[in-house]
Order: sequence, then structure tokens, then C-alpha cells
Amino acid sequence: MASDHIHLGSSIGGGATSELKGDLFMLLGSTFYGLSNVTEEFFVSKRPLYEVIGQIGFWSMFINGVQALIFDRHQFQNTVWSSKIGWFLAGFTVCLFTFYSLFPVLLRMGSAAFFNISLLTSNFWGLLIGIKVFGYTIMWLYGVAFTCILVGLVIYYVLNDMLGESIKPWLGGKFQ
Repeated sequence: MASDHIHLGSSIGGGATSELKGDLFMLLGSTFYGLSNVTEEFFVSKRPLYEVIGQIGFWSMFINGVQALIFDRHQFQNTVWSSKIGWFLAGFTVCLFTFYSLFPVLLRMGSAAFFNISLLTSNFWGLLIGIKVFGYTIMWLYGVAFTCILVGLVIYYVLNDMLGESIKPWLGGKFQ
């Protein structure tokens, strides 16, 4: 957010009606995402993995279905369906299935805090692909931000002992 204001001033996108409102929604969304990861870490530590994954899949099917009916029904009706779009949807579904099936395993071995910090690097890797494939140009602040993220990950990892992330306080210090 700060780099956009430094580089572009207040004319980001040319037509934003309320930049502050957008920034606050972004912060609120990332806060809720972090809280959901910590909550999932708690459930993964208390219950078997198959139960957590099954419950997440079952309830998210209904929640996402209702969201799609409310917010995306016009896009579904107006889309010209083809095999190419079907393959894109199938690929996206396989990626999400893999991510959300392996995520509880990662939480069992590590922590939501480490995952959330690590997730910050995903935008940088996507940007590198964009530079190579689409010819994007970037500001020098992206390199500074990526370096800060990596330093934070190293500090977080080095300050924990070997089993520090696997020992959950709510389990009474037991390793599971």
C-alpha cells in the first residue's frame, strides 16, 4: 500500500472512489484469513486430519455455493462455456484440492504464524513469472519488501527450537 502511494500518489488506478476504504477492507480480509488459519491449526491439533479436512470440505461446499449463487449468478449465466474454460476450472479445482488437503498436514508440523509469514512470498514469485512471461516492470521497493520478508522468516525460524512449532500450548506441551 505504501509503495503505491509513494510511486503513484493518490491517483491509483485512476478511478478509485475511496482508497482508504479499499485499504481497510484489505486489512480486514487479511486479518480474517489469518484468524481462520489459526483456528484451523487449533482444530488440526485437537482432531484427526481426516475429520478436519472432511468438515472443511463439507461446510465450504455450502458456504461457497451460496456465495456463488448470490454474487456470481450473472457471470455463470453469461459465460460462453467451452472445453478450454472447463479445463481451467478443473485445473483450479485440482490446485485448491491439493492446497487444502496438504495445508492441515503443514499446520500439524508447523504453525499458522509461519505459514502466514511464508505466504507473503507468493506474490513475489508470481511477480517474477509476470516479469518473464508478460514483461512486467517493478519498483525497487519490491526487492526491499521481499528481503524484509525473508529476514523475518529466518528470524522466526532461528528463534524457535527444533520442536517449537510442533508443540501446541493447548495440548499441554505434548508433541502430536
